[in-house]
Amino acid sequence: MTELLYLGAAVLFILGLKQLSSPRTARRGNMLASVGMLTALIVTLANMDNIGWGPIIAGLLVGGGVGAALALRVKMTSMPELVAAFNGFGGVASALVALAEIERTYGFGGVFSVETGVVVALSLAIGSITFSGSFVAFGKLNGSLPGKPIMLPGGQVINALLAAAIIGVSGWAIAADSALTFWIVVALALLLGVLAVIPIGGADMPVVISLLNSFSGVAAAMAGFVIGNSALIIGGALVGAAGLILTLQMGEAMNRTIANVLFSGFGATPAGPVTTSDKPVKNATPDDVAIALAYAENVIVVPGYGLAVAQAQHAVRDLATILEERGVTVDYAIHPVAGRMPGHMNVLLAEADVPYDQLLDLDQSNPKFGQTDVALVIGANDVVNPSARDDDTSPIYGMPILEVDLATTVVVVKRSLSPGFAGIDNPLFYDEGTMMLFADGKAAVESVISAIGNV
Repeated sequence: MTELLYLGAAVLFILGLKQLSSPRTARRGNMLASVGMLTALIVTLANMDNIGWGPIIAGLLVGGGVGAALALRVKMTSMPELVAAFNGFGGVASALVALAEIERTYGFGGVFSVETGVVVALSLAIGSITFSGSFVAFGKLNGSLPGKPIMLPGGQVINALLAAAIIGVSGWAIAADSALTFWIVVALALLLGVLAVIPIGGADMPVVISLLNSFSGVAAAMAGFVIGNSALIIGGALVGAAGLILTLQMGEAMNRTIANVLFSGFGATPAGPVTTSDKPVKNATPDDVAIALAYAENVIVVPGYGLAVAQAQHAVRDLATILEERGVTVDYAIHPVAGRMPGHMNVLLAEADVPYDQLLDLDQSNPKFGQTDVALVIGANDVVNPSARDDDTSPIYGMPILEVDLATTVVVVKRSLSPGFAGIDNPLFYDEGTMMLFADGKAAVESVISAIGNV
């Protein structure tokens, strides 16, 4: 019965993961996976003898209370930091399982078999790297650490030596049956996690978060092998595989390899002088934008991180409703790496009750831009930069972009002409068909809404 219930939990994990692939079913998928985890937890507790219920109940209350409070209070702009923190907590939980097994085994005079020692070392190393690396990512995302890469002299060599030391000390710990040596593995892995993520810039944090999510799953699977829990093994393997696939897909969306993300220090220094073009820009007023939108037949909204910062999603939805009442067709084009984590823009727009069938991915939206009257870009920069398509000297050349410049009119809502994360100018801003509305995203959209009433 235990194994059958674990199998049922695994099925719920798989169904939940499958349903997370669509915004329409994501909430139900999350609930299914949560029920699966609750089932696995209950079955595990039911199979334990001499349980100290006090610490378990205290852990459930404290952990559940903190998790619920964070999830309810966190702003959508801070969701990437919360995900990074959850990854870190998942990694340290797996490492603590391995440490508890070490203390239990050696405390009673036992020793590990080679196989058990290997998975214990893997759980410790991967879990510790995930923990420290995730909280460096957390710091970069919330601004407590510099978002730009911090390049240490000989950093890659130091990281390679640390990785070699972790492998060597792990082998020593297994051969010597030494609990203390396993703690050295933890210390080295924590240091490696910090030094590996520090040189990665804020533009690459979505990929890093996804990769660390995969690491947390692998660490959980290793912890499952340590304690012989099949539900933990299956759940960890699913998270590890899904996170790795997502990481590779995001790298493809940025035209970057994972090695390039992890080791290049992209953004540490500009690829060239960061200067703006001498061409004049076409400054627009809210009235200009209102006229262009009101007399359009179809509009595609392109959200970026600036929309998230301005919390403009509800204002954008209000604008779309007004346009739809005037007979305008409104869609939304979502770039895979827009925002600070996968699906960031989808979640923001879903929060504002934007219909799911209006959310178009890269392949769906690009064929439409050539027949679009107005492309309304709010807070996006690099993901709409035509240099990625036209300029083979650009550092982002080859990166798939949303081809908004093919629309009849492009309206860009932005605070200034400052470059995006890639640190390069965007020729879209100086195009003949582009109007620039310089303002905070939410304030700009609200002013356009007011102006439409007079059109």
